[in-house]
Amino acid sequence: MAGIGLLLLRAVLGLAILVQGLLFLNEPNPLPVTWCAGTAALAAGALLSIGLLTPLASTVAGAVAIGIGFSLIPAGSRTLFDAKFQIILAATILVAVVLLGPGAFSVDARLFGRREIIIPRPLPRR
Repeated sequence: MAGIGLLLLRAVLGLAILVQGLLFLNEPNPLPVTWCAGTAALAAGALLSIGLLTPLASTVAGAVAIGIGFSLIPAGSRTLFDAKFQIILAATILVAVVLLGPGAFSVDARLFGRREIIIPRPLPRR
């Protein structure tokens, strides 16, 4: 069940970031920083949706969201994240995805598999 929950988090937020990237790129006469943010959001949203390079994609999407939140990146006329509260919610979900990992239903899980750490027993003292 946890894998399905992570899949829903990744898919919904990834698609929202993907749409935001498209909105950035469809701006009339975009600034270079807006074009770069749109391209980064488009790539991060696609990668996040399928679960490939999830920590990197989440970090890039979080950086774009923080840039919009602190008005470092002009948001443009059309945006999904027009309120600071929405940006905080999106950034919180991104941090959760970074900390929890991509989940069982992701490309990362298929490529790298589950990691198991085996801690050896300490040797008896002589």
